[in-house]
This record gives sequence, C-alpha cells and structure tokens, in this order.
Amino acid sequence: MIFAAGLGTRLKPLTDSMPKALVEVDGKPLLQHLLEKLRCQGCREAVINVHHFADMIEQWCHVHPMGIDIRFSDEREELLETGGAIRHASSLLADGPFLIHNVDILSNADLARFYRQSAGAQAMLMVSERPSRRRLLFNDSMRLVGWTNLDTHEVKSPFPSLCVEACRSYAFSGIHVMNPHLFSYFSQWPRRFGIMDFYLSLCDREPIMGHVEEGLRLVDVGKME
Repeated sequence: MIFAAGLGTRLKPLTDSMPKALVEVDGKPLLQHLLEKLRCQGCREAVINVHHFADMIEQWCHVHPMGIDIRFSDEREELLETGGAIRHASSLLADGPFLIHNVDILSNADLARFYRQSAGAQAMLMVSERPSRRRLLFNDSMRLVGWTNLDTHEVKSPFPSLCVEACRSYAFSGIHVMNPHLFSYFSQWPRRFGIMDFYLSLCDREPIMGHVEEGLRLVDVGKME
C-alpha cells in the first residue's frame, strides 16, 4: 500500500496545483520513483490511497501503468490519516502480510528482503540510526515498547514503568509491513487515526517488531529544499 493522499502542505506552492505524489525529484514524480523500485523488487499489485488532487494521480497511473496492477482507495470525502487509510483499504489488500510505504520516501532499502524478514511478526517497522528527534523505542529483542520525543520528553507506551534510557532508540523510515491479523483491532478505533498510535497501543499484546536497515540512505521529501 502506498500512502499518497496527503496535502503536502510543506511543499507549497508546488502542491497548490498538484498532489505531492506527482512532485518531481530528479525529473521523475515521487510516485514513479517508488513504483519503479517496487516493480524491480518483485511487486505486481499495489493499492494507492488518494485525496488531494486524486483525479490527477488516477490519470497519471492510467497513462503510466508501470507494469503493476494498481487499485485506488478513495478518500476524497475525508482524509483518514495513516491508520484509518489502511482500514478503509482493507478489502483491497491481500490476505497475507503487505508492505506499506510513504510516497514521499526515497531510499536504497531492499524492500523485497525486508518483506521476507518480516515473517513471524504481526508488523515490522524499518528503522535506522538516522537523526530524528522522534524515536521509536525497542527492547533487546527489537520488539516495540514505546515512542519518545527527545525535545519535549513525551513518552507513549503501554508499559507504565518503561525506562526510556534502557531501550534501543531508532528513527522510523515510513516503511513497514502489516499482517491482516491486526485488522481485528480496528473496530476499537475512530474513523481517523494514526498507524503509529495503533502499533503503540498493541505492542504489549502483539509482536510489533523493528528491523534496523544497515547502510540505509533515505530522503523524506517534505520541504522544497
């Protein structure tokens, strides 16, 4: 699943006339960069959620099929955030685990290998040592136990006595794999919710794992520069 519904407000004025997914980097839209990478690594089917300039994304995909069977999850009426987007698209997703990728992430990650390594986890999050003030927290087995903001010292965790300093701390890449088994928890959530809050609420009950991608080079295309 490709998250492509966002408003791209940090990329204004470009996103005043186009969706973030079609903003060009090095002469290609972000969506094309990602679809080419997915195709080269064996992906044959993708679901793309759309909201902001949804018609433009659908038309671009019609003109540029990219060798991938693409279906759309329509969020034109309401932007559902990342967790709500997955729930809204759940009927379009495969019966088995599926890769989730933000459209504005460019990286050298081996997505096929990462997908294979996720076997046995209900979700696996690709993380790295890259600088970030917002950090995911893991135990020694690389099971998710919490989240923290290094600037505000806010901590989110289902473990009330969690010692942040004793945890392994990594930055999230915007790339993860989810098992549909977790869909059974969606009914407890509102229509709009973030997927990371969802993972954090479950990590004491379900194996939400982290994978450190060694040598990861990643760009989050969020700002004009």
